Amino acid sequence: MSRIPIITCMLVLAYSASFAVSPVAHGGDAVEAPDFSSAGAAPIIESLAAIVDAPSTPTAPPAPAAPTPNGGWLDVSTWPLIPVPEIAVDPDSGTTLGILPTWLHTNDQREITRIIAPDLTHNPYFGLGAHFRIFEYPSTDEQWNIVAGVQQRVQRSFDYEFQKGRLRDSNWSINTSLIFDRSGTPRFYGIGNGSLLSDETNYTASQMLAQAQFGYNLNHTWQLQYTTRARRMEITEGTLAKIPTIQTRYPQVHGLGTTDEVLNQVALVYDTRDDTTIPTRGTQWVAYAGVNGHNATISDSIYSMAGIDARTFIPLSFLPDTTLAAHAAIRYLPSGHEIPFYDLSSIGGGESDIAGQQMLRGFGQGRFVDRNSYSATFEFRHRAFSFDAAASHVDIEVAPFVDLGRVASNIGVDPFSALHKVIGVGVRGIARPSVVGYVDIGYGTEGTAVFTGINYPF
Repeated sequence: MSRIPIITCMLVLAYSASFAVSPVAHGGDAVEAPDFSSAGAAPIIESLAAIVDAPSTPTAPPAPAAPTPNGGWLDVSTWPLIPVPEIAVDPDSGTTLGILPTWLHTNDQREITRIIAPDLTHNPYFGLGAHFRIFEYPSTDEQWNIVAGVQQRVQRSFDYEFQKGRLRDSNWSINTSLIFDRSGTPRFYGIGNGSLLSDETNYTASQMLAQAQFGYNLNHTWQLQYTTRARRMEITEGTLAKIPTIQTRYPQVHGLGTTDEVLNQVALVYDTRDDTTIPTRGTQWVAYAGVNGHNATISDSIYSMAGIDARTFIPLSFLPDTTLAAHAAIRYLPSGHEIPFYDLSSIGGGESDIAGQQMLRGFGQGRFVDRNSYSATFEFRHRAFSFDAAASHVDIEVAPFVDLGRVASNIGVDPFSALHKVIGVGVRGIARPSVVGYVDIGYGTEGTAVFTGINYPF
């Protein structure tokens, strides 16, 4: 899903704020109520567009009173739109700058119900670009969005997503996606946990994707889930100057050219989190298995996969307004032949996708790839201060973190050996119950990386 950079989101909130900053009370826990990232498409109108979720168990606290406009054209809370400077940071695509006029529509509870945000940008690799985005939230249980964009060179994108049954109060939860994306930023360093930075290559990835995910809710905690996805992926020569194209260094790697795939996957989900967007307590476990083939038949499979994704959230009584968030994931490809390199298990980047890539925030997206992956993350999420904005009440959160991970070619490897390690700190802007965006800065053996995005990284 395309995104508005998180820095942009924070600017929107700050520009529309009443400038009355107040410490967060150490008393009552605010009620925070899967966001599964479907195929992937970092940064933030999705931060603005993070899912409008209602708490799953407790009752939400009353919305804070709206700030009173000060009057005059300098009071941005009275403007029909907010012209926001756009700053997107990514270790692969560099820094994108632009202007983002943003319309935020809220209801009587000051919850965001619609976001309209076109932009005009410039990127050093791809030149001028323009995007149109609309995010609709008919209810806390349903949302849809359309994002379309084009840049002067190489890049094109279209993303439609519809979600219903997010609260799991009915029998079924549904998530559908239609995506077309052409990206010139991806990198490939070879296969293996010890691949070298000096072996970096670039390629252009074009994909057309249709995905549907159906969850049958046995109750509010347990869900049986089925995912089907049809994708055409085309890998062609890279376009970035001074970086070799993938065909020159890895001409025999599987996945070059065009590949058609159909994924069939089943999962069992256990989820006790108090909120799917801003959790402060509870646990989620997802055990999944699937087959990816050239068509819908298992006999024509390219590979099989299986894995477990677990995350838990523990409020710390001895540190007010602080939550320990932990995440661990294991992904195996037990069988397969001529597996495309982009379907292998990977670590690197700023987000964790269930059944997909795992984060390692000191390295670029997909930095290390092989058949199997192991990863773990620990964060201490501390609410530092809050302020009232025209659209909502905003919390600013600081989160030091540690990321660990490795990839391997066989199942028998010790998952705790040869780990890649990252330490860092994140800053998050949170407008409950709908908006979460982050800026994460991580340091690893290859230097510092900065990531921006929507929701929490996990």
